[in-house]
Amino acid sequence: MTVPSVLLVDDETAITDNLASFLQRSGFEVVVAGDGDAALARVAAGRPDLVVLDVLMPGRDGRSVLRELRQGGSTVPIILLTQVGESVERAMALEEGADDYLNKPFDPHELVARIRAVLRRGTPAAGPSLSAAHRLRSGSLVLDRTSQRVLRDGAEVVLTPRATTLLAYLMTHAGETVSRERLLEEVWGWSFHTSTRTVDTRVAELRRAVEADSGDPQLVVTVPGEGYRFAGPVEAV
Repeated sequence: MTVPSVLLVDDETAITDNLASFLQRSGFEVVVAGDGDAALARVAAGRPDLVVLDVLMPGRDGRSVLRELRQGGSTVPIILLTQVGESVERAMALEEGADDYLNKPFDPHELVARIRAVLRRGTPAAGPSLSAAHRLRSGSLVLDRTSQRVLRDGAEVVLTPRATTLLAYLMTHAGETVSRERLLEEVWGWSFHTSTRTVDTRVAELRRAVEADSGDPQLVVTVPGEGYRFAGPVEAV
């Protein structure tokens, strides 16, 4: 079995030394880069299976590295590490093509779980990175992430902006069970203080709009005791 290769990019050696060892013990081959320019050179020299990329670095920061890679056509999966929790920053990161992101400080076990989930979504058989795609399709459902339009059977469906963002997150994490707490963190923002019932309300809105029968959902399904999962196949178009 081929060992997945991870490019770890962070300017703090205390972080890279400890985290690289942990990732290696978790079964990954790890290469370290200390800044944005080195990261771009590493990707160009040999495409890693995934990049863990710190946002706040001197010189070329992680966001500019992400933009340059995506604008250059690279679909390498990228997880951002950031200390910024505002929902606007999160939305911008996803729009620019990040596959996932994690707030510092974080549990290394959570990073490993995210890496494995992203790699499952980014296998060659799955095609281009879903998070880098401007349009996503699952059967007759199409989400245009640039215009924030959702079509079902060719007709536009009306969703609130938050429900559209929620749909985008679930579709780019298709097949992955996501807890309500994580959805609150990722879609509403780290500092958004609200009940998990807010997630349930937006999920109900989604089901009314995109399911053939909202009472028997086939796309946005509930995983009892765990959260929600987008169960339909998703492709980048």
